[in-house]
Amino acid sequence: MAAVIDADDLNRLVDLAEDMADVRAAQAARDEIRETGEQPIPWDEVKAELGL
Repeated sequence: MAAVIDADDLNRLVDLAEDMADVRAAQAARDEIRETGEQPIPWDEVKAELGL
């Protein structure tokens, strides 16, 4: 199966798919925090560990 669509429409669809993947990843992270009781690592600590 194939479809021909406008390039701008394709770009919007790709952007939406990427946004949905981000939303799902964030929800999975929140679920993991709830399940494990672990707290996220503060951004400043991550940057310090990476030398940023």
